[in-house]
Amino acid sequence: MTKSSPTALRFAYKGSRLKPLRAFCQVTRLGSISRAAEALFLSQPAVTLQLQALERELGVRLFERSGRRLTPTREGDLLYAMARPLVEGLDNLAASFREQVRGLDAGELHVAAGSSTILYLLPGIVEAFRERHPDVRLSLHNVTGASGLDLLRGDGVDLAVGSMLDVPADLSYAPVYRFEPMLIMPPEHPLASKRDLTLDDLSPYGLILPPKRLTTYRMVDLVFQQNRVPYTVALEVGGWEVIKQYVAMGLGISIVTAICLTEADRQRLVARSLARWFPSRSYGIVMRKGKFLSPQARAFVELIQPELLAPRAHDEGGHSER
Repeated sequence: MTKSSPTALRFAYKGSRLKPLRAFCQVTRLGSISRAAEALFLSQPAVTLQLQALERELGVRLFERSGRRLTPTREGDLLYAMARPLVEGLDNLAASFREQVRGLDAGELHVAAGSSTILYLLPGIVEAFRERHPDVRLSLHNVTGASGLDLLRGDGVDLAVGSMLDVPADLSYAPVYRFEPMLIMPPEHPLASKRDLTLDDLSPYGLILPPKRLTTYRMVDLVFQQNRVPYTVALEVGGWEVIKQYVAMGLGISIVTAICLTEADRQRLVARSLARWFPSRSYGIVMRKGKFLSPQARAFVELIQPELLAPRAHDEGGHSER
């Protein structure tokens, strides 16, 4: 048997680089070699050897232990951001190819969005998508906050549409629409005839707000606290439609986003802009960094923001999320 040269060994290893990269991505995602081995139908020693080979070639340490969980080092995070789209792209190559050949004549699209987004923002977009792609089965998942992000991270949905204040490092958020913050009250309310409102004007009256875990409540609390103005919450309830109904009944006043106000609302409520005190609220597209978008998902995104997926000159050397 002829002795293999180092060059030949190096070439052979690089020819099978997908396996250690796939193992690395699974360990990063699951935080455990044993769980990654189960997902890959491999033995734990096999996964360990693949990780060690990858660390030797790159000359860095990719993981560190945090309790019982393996967490990526700074270098591991960088490699994961680069390797995940490559691994997923190759693993999904056959299915993606069939989808591209078949086009948008069939398939499914799953979108996560909160109630306000589904009710006020998406109807026109959904209508246009259905007209263009009638054979695509579109599923809107009515979820908010962490539940929607968990679905996105777990591939339960293709993308999410909504509002975000804090964007996690593994996700990208492209704001598309902006809406002013509005104070709403019944026409007979003492503040209804007052044009120049201050936070002190609002202080004596009970507020009707969404639950504390949601963005609106957090923003209201932050602004009042920063300006050292006391406030009271008369009622905590979910859903803009419920809040508007209770305000119209005289049970309190509320601070809402202009997205939820319709012409019918303006006949039963008085609305005043609070843009002087509160920031405008953005709504946009949330995607997982490095995720391969199906043709159906790309078509939906392009309806919302066509330029988001357009190639840019500075991206020719490689895609950047920044």
